[in-house]
Amino acid sequence: MKILLVEDDVSTATILSEVLTAEYYTVELATDGQNGLTLATLSDFDLILLDLLIPKVDGINLCRQLRAQGIQKPILLLTAKDQSADIVRGLDAGADDYVTKPYDISELLARIRALLRRGTSQLAPSLLSWGNLCVNTVSAEVTYERQPISLSPKEYSLLGLFLRNPQRVFSRSDIIDRLWSLDATPTEGAVTNLIKDLRHKLKTVGMSAELLETVYGLGYRLKTPPQTQDSKQTQAKRQTAIAGINKTIERYKDTFAQRLTLLEQAEQSLRAGKLPPKLQQQAEKESHKLAGTLGSFGYETGSKLARKIEHLLIGDRNLTSKDAVQLSLLLSQLKEAISQPPAPLTLQSFEPMQLPLVLAINDESFSNQLKTQAANWGIRLEVVTNWESVPQNQTPQVILFNLSGQSSQKTLKYLDTLKKQFPNTPLIVIADEDNLTQRVAVARLGIQAFLSKPTTSEVFRAITQALPQSLVSQAKVMIIDDDPLMLEILSNLLQPWGMMVKTLQNPQKFWETLLTTNPDLLIIDLELPTYSGIDLCRVVRQDPRWGNLPILVVTAHTDIKFIQQVFAAGADDFIGKPIVEPELITRVISRINRSLLQHSVLGVQC
Repeated sequence: MKILLVEDDVSTATILSEVLTAEYYTVELATDGQNGLTLATLSDFDLILLDLLIPKVDGINLCRQLRAQGIQKPILLLTAKDQSADIVRGLDAGADDYVTKPYDISELLARIRALLRRGTSQLAPSLLSWGNLCVNTVSAEVTYERQPISLSPKEYSLLGLFLRNPQRVFSRSDIIDRLWSLDATPTEGAVTNLIKDLRHKLKTVGMSAELLETVYGLGYRLKTPPQTQDSKQTQAKRQTAIAGINKTIERYKDTFAQRLTLLEQAEQSLRAGKLPPKLQQQAEKESHKLAGTLGSFGYETGSKLARKIEHLLIGDRNLTSKDAVQLSLLLSQLKEAISQPPAPLTLQSFEPMQLPLVLAINDESFSNQLKTQAANWGIRLEVVTNWESVPQNQTPQVILFNLSGQSSQKTLKYLDTLKKQFPNTPLIVIADEDNLTQRVAVARLGIQAFLSKPTTSEVFRAITQALPQSLVSQAKVMIIDDDPLMLEILSNLLQPWGMMVKTLQNPQKFWETLLTTNPDLLIIDLELPTYSGIDLCRVVRQDPRWGNLPILVVTAHTDIKFIQQVFAAGADDFIGKPIVEPELITRVISRINRSLLQHSVLGVQC
């Protein structure tokens, strides 16, 4: 796979190129938008990684020009701008996804893999493999350790069937339906002989590992491939690559102190009461770049401080002596942060996250709709045609069962069998009709949830509620808004995720409610009667007990002046109105998990 990286920051580009190369991607670098446009039009790339703030042609305009010229390859934005307006502009310009700097390596690689899969999802893979066994679907050649294997057409089709569906259990009748024509009448014994012949031919060429496993009473399934010498070498190469990447981090870490020169000049000029607009703009741009780069190099605290400096310098307002004191303090803290050793890159950073497995049974059409969205909800969803195909060597965290086209008696029998086979797995039933008789029958079997004609979002919310809960399920969220409708909307969005929500409409009761609730996160509306959201933020930050409490401010005002006030008052983040559900959930869960994890670590240390 070939990736075009458009990034003007040398250190960021170097480290990112090495990370991608370690994952066996071919990387071409462009250091400005004009060069990126030229390379993208001259060569065929599988993916374009694009920074927003680049010289000559900025990321937004480059994105538009690429789409205008008919280049439809996936575009992933890399941006230190975490404001919704910037992200929306990027997506509207034609980008497929975005990652906010500083990014987690595992998340970045996961998004790259997802976009590359999406970009090729309409094409059948030209190469299927299982360990050292390879099938070229273009030339119809089959090899084991590069040694050709001669297979009959039926043997070839059987092998391809299992390699394309590694998680599926195929009964003998399933195999007959897929490999023989309708007018043929083979017996199930023909399938047994076909599998026997395929196994024999594979053993003849020296393949000792069993390709297929017999699932007694159900059929056959592809086994997990053994760890080959190639995979061991791949892990060794990856470890070598990580060591090289960490050397790169070590090599560049001393350059960050040098890059503070511009910020120091701005601070000195501001203290003297003479900060030229051009210097202020340059310092703002440098702090913006540092916010993204430092986080990518393992300096998470430094990244947050650089972003605060950016928000202080941003805009054309006249900075005061108070701003000079704050800039001096932030700069001092930033110097201290980057004087510490960075967090090293580890092998775990490259490992794909293990998502919870959800099995969907029946109605492949609707289940496949769910499957296309599952990754966005942090779920791995597999589709099986009937309950007999449910893998026995994998325990799903949730099972979806669709009642469509099923007779009542047969359905209840299926559900009862599933409950006995997976007694500790939550079961969610999806129905096209809604009647009390059906609901009672399903409830008597101990089924956890019954959904009538649900949307995909409603299904995913039900799955999330049924999944073993993460740290978020322990969290208490306190919401302050004088609009009862907004309180209800926010509560309805957060409660399905297992959070305990306390709402407050009267800001005059804020302090006593805060003390009794002891929340893990605050959501505060900016415009409140009597005491504004800014006032409440400052009050919280004045008390040492609440110094690390995450605060999200909700506001319809997303211009620079208001955002500066929000961050200056001590808020951690802001969410613009109208509320966008995925953005709200993502920001809330991210802040809560990070905060609770920090608390648990501190508790262990104490």
